[in-house]
Amino acid sequence: MLVPSRRRLRIEVWIVLGLSLGQSAVYSVVQLLDKMTRAPLAEGTSTLNRSQSTREYFDLTYQLLDIIFALVPVLLVIYFLTDHRQPGAGEGPRSGSAFSKLGFNFARPGRDLLQGFGLAALIGIPSLGLYAAGRALGITTAIIPSALDAYWWTIPVLVLSAMRHAVVEEVIVVGYLLNRFGKFGWSIPLAIFTSSMLRGSYHLYQGFGPFIGNAVMGVVFAWLYTRTKRVMPLVIAHALLDIVAFVGFSLFGKAVGLG
Repeated sequence: MLVPSRRRLRIEVWIVLGLSLGQSAVYSVVQLLDKMTRAPLAEGTSTLNRSQSTREYFDLTYQLLDIIFALVPVLLVIYFLTDHRQPGAGEGPRSGSAFSKLGFNFARPGRDLLQGFGLAALIGIPSLGLYAAGRALGITTAIIPSALDAYWWTIPVLVLSAMRHAVVEEVIVVGYLLNRFGKFGWSIPLAIFTSSMLRGSYHLYQGFGPFIGNAVMGVVFAWLYTRTKRVMPLVIAHALLDIVAFVGFSLFGKAVGLG
């Protein structure tokens, strides 16, 4: 049976990243340079969920299309990680599901939820302090989690957006990349470092504070994945963090003088 060569796998990784978060990282670096050459970072802003049309239902359509198409690279990763080989003579059935390999399933919902909530608390509270410190030091832009107009669909779309970010980032940057880095023969520390630096880099448009915070988050998430081989708790934690940020800002931002 044919086994993909390391060269083929490297090309595969570059294609996946070029269609997803690697592309985001390149844009993020350019956006950071743009902001830094216009004014001090402390005077800049970064809007995470912005309106794309002044017409309500066209805005909704654009938002949903963005969410749907952002998930296509995840489907590509699932396809690449699925074992398509047929069992040979005398061999039993193969457990080739990418969902099983990544631990991206509902095999242990209670434990995954518990770990997800714990991780969200572990990461979320220090992140607020790091954001405040970054603003005080002038190395972080003002972050606006949501600039969507107030429609009946705003909250559901923000929840879907949070889930989209969680699935895309954790499945690709942690589950997929650590799988491929292992096949390259990389050590676990090198794989974790590379994964976490990529996570930090596509947040650079927000400033250096979010780069550091997300890189640290990446180390914690990737290390946990090497221990559990389950991406689902990471997806849950990430989704919770983004839902609180997006929806909380949308509901209470103006009331507390933000936005």
